[in-house]
Amino acid sequence: MSRAPAGAVVTGAGRGLGKEIARLLAQRGYQVLLTDIDSTAVADAAAEISGTATSMAVDVRDNAQVTAARDAIVRAAGRLDVWVNNAGVLVTGPAWEQSADQRRLMVEVNALGTINGTVAAIEGMRGHGGHIVNVVSLAGLTAVPGEAVYAGSKHAAIGFSLSTLADLRLAGIEDIDISCVCPDGIWTPMLHDKLDDPSSALSFSGKLLQPDEVVAAVSKVLDKPRPVTTIPTWRGLQARLADLFPRLGLRAAPIAVAHGRRTQRRLLRKAESRQPR
Repeated sequence: MSRAPAGAVVTGAGRGLGKEIARLLAQRGYQVLLTDIDSTAVADAAAEISGTATSMAVDVRDNAQVTAARDAIVRAAGRLDVWVNNAGVLVTGPAWEQSADQRRLMVEVNALGTINGTVAAIEGMRGHGGHIVNVVSLAGLTAVPGEAVYAGSKHAAIGFSLSTLADLRLAGIEDIDISCVCPDGIWTPMLHDKLDDPSSALSFSGKLLQPDEVVAAVSKVLDKPRPVTTIPTWRGLQARLADLFPRLGLRAAPIAVAHGRRTQRRLLRKAESRQPR
């Protein structure tokens, strides 16, 4: 007999994809706690979703704050069922052109934040089970020119997630799942802000994903957990192929960069045409 959904947490939920995932969970009947480092944005997002959605200012780099969020949803909902690690930071350009603070920020938010959230969720789900969904990126599966540190942080996130899932199974814990969702570029504020960065070599598949496409993938994963889901599927196969033959993948990088920059220019023109005059 299935039980009614209880509590869920979404990090990085102040805007963009995180807010839409929180909306999905609320529609599914979860009492959702939206967290974000921006207290105003996340409070507004929770108010927009309404229902049983609440908000909390959380810096995912701080384990104590992450643990406090877990405890808050358990107190409010009685049980933690779903935790979505969505918080992420992207700074584009070669690693040697980025400041030490920028590099640290990406590694700590994207990798350490995922680790903190996953561990907190496991501790909150022990005894009754649950599902952890880590929003990673295709950058976590292969080399991405112009995003070296970001890709490194996402490689760390997926490596940690899959290794922790293996540890859960080795420990005989079968009722806690970890799913990694790895989308291509998404039309969200985080990526839109990088479109006019000349140092960026973002290599998209020809169009940016819409947030609702990724939300749909998260919805499927919630119904049927999978260790790794790539969006679109063919881009995941392409990434795996590049990893299987790294020399070939690196030789193809200039083509991907040129394609990505053409895409950026097209998207910039489209975005500028929508600006009020």
